Amino acid sequence: MLLRRRALLTMLALPSLARAQSFPDRPLRLIVPFAAGTSSDIQGRLVASRMTERLGQPIIVENRAGGGGTVGAEVVAKARPDGHTLLLGSNGPLTINPVLQPRLPYDVEAELMPVVLLSRSPLTVTVRADSPYRTLADLIAAARARPGAITIGSSGQGSATHFLIEQFAAQAGIQFTHVPYRGSSQSVPDLIAGNVQVVMGEISTVVPTWRGGLTLILATTGPTRSPLAPDMATLIEQGFPGLTGGSWAALMATGGSPAAAIAALNAAALAALADPAYRQRQEEVGAQLSEEAVRTPEGLATWLREERARTRATAQRAGIRAE
Repeated sequence: MLLRRRALLTMLALPSLARAQSFPDRPLRLIVPFAAGTSSDIQGRLVASRMTERLGQPIIVENRAGGGGTVGAEVVAKARPDGHTLLLGSNGPLTINPVLQPRLPYDVEAELMPVVLLSRSPLTVTVRADSPYRTLADLIAAARARPGAITIGSSGQGSATHFLIEQFAAQAGIQFTHVPYRGSSQSVPDLIAGNVQVVMGEISTVVPTWRGGLTLILATTGPTRSPLAPDMATLIEQGFPGLTGGSWAALMATGGSPAAAIAALNAAALAALADPAYRQRQEEVGAQLSEEAVRTPEGLATWLREERARTRATAQRAGIRAE
């Protein structure tokens, strides 16, 4: 009788085991919650092409822009929880919107499941080439001497650049006058025109102007120096331990997806991260590959919770609200 029962249990388990081993059994969707040609779109297409090779099924990239990433994130959150619908997640839909938007159409922790953090794209503290501030220490000293007199541009109210400005100012004990723009493509030209004194800008936008002698980078904001500007010291190196920031790309699945599917997706993403051609392309677009601690679903989940807590604390302290 005991042997028959064990045999029956084994037979019942076979279909679910087969399903787990056959993942993926059809093409996957990768939802990019921003328009084509954006940094998120580039990241999504880079990783999709390499994961396709590992998974043996095509990954179709779909752009679902709107609501600062909310529209696309909702698509993934409400999809069938089988691991076949993925999100190219970033600051907006995963850490900023949950803090600034009290009525999101999805539960960021229950309905979106972490897979892996792919990369980070650092920012720069940048001034005009003829600025009197030649070093970060010069800028800090001037800001302390004249609180609020120095203008600093961001990529928008409530953006990742805005949050990092406030975090930097709080740690340095200084005060800027914040000037929000619609991205670094607007703030950097205005810096060069002399309409704003400092910019916290995306490194991919700033570096061409720096190489052209139009701007001066005072600091980068990654955990390590950027390959695009290896001579430029980070905020950490200049006396601000733990202060990093910028945009980042995380792979997420629908909440409740099978553990075997998450493991397969994670393995495919890690294979992409190990590809020298993938690494080279990331460096070309100003991104840095993620560190080991956030390359596991558990590590990424912990990091996202910590990021949301930091974001919430900064928003409350600085009075940051959604536009």
